[in-house]
Amino acid sequence: MTPVTPAVAVRGGATRGWNNGRVDPAQPAEPSPAEPTPSTPSQPTQSQPTPGPPGREKARSERSPKDMAISLLVLLVPIALLLAFYRGFLGGDQPSTVDPAPAVEQARAANAFPVSQPAGLDDDWRTVSASYRTVEGGSNLRIGYLTPEGRGAQLVQSNVPPERLLPAELTAEGQPQGPTEVGGRNWQRYTARGNEQALVLLEPGRTVIVVGDARENELRRLADSVS
Repeated sequence: MTPVTPAVAVRGGATRGWNNGRVDPAQPAEPSPAEPTPSTPSQPTQSQPTPGPPGREKARSERSPKDMAISLLVLLVPIALLLAFYRGFLGGDQPSTVDPAPAVEQARAANAFPVSQPAGLDDDWRTVSASYRTVEGGSNLRIGYLTPEGRGAQLVQSNVPPERLLPAELTAEGQPQGPTEVGGRNWQRYTARGNEQALVLLEPGRTVIVVGDARENELRRLADSVS
């Protein structure tokens, strides 16, 4: 008798791995689910400046010349009021005056040369400076004035030798222009620096200079006041 091969239970009608005596090729394993890859955090982006409110920018761009003129006027009005107060109540336009007496007394006490103090000048001749100083070769008494016409003039009395004093006071531009009589005495007319002119009186032991940008009639008036 032919031996009977016992039947093999087949699930689903076929034997796994067998097909009528043939071996099926190995089936690939089912892929396992991939592990989730952690996401790389995104690089922070540089923050952009937040634009201002469009209304403000629009208001600036639409500012008219009239608005700017009004703003400027608002600033100038207080300045004008302060300037008017300074000039009207504080005397801002008036030059400060000094008393020449202390400088004159100091020069007289030094007894270096005969000292004269101008006399007979009107009140509109304002003394703005006065000093007595010892310098190389002697000493100087210097009194500065603001003339009635608002110009400057100086009265210099000195015992410095004229050949040194005149170039120092009148500069190299000082040149003699001829004699002139003032108050019964013979003065010399000189040019000076810039638009200035001078009157010079040479005496034994003293030289007197009247110099400034004042007109000649005012310089002569100051020279005439020196006795």
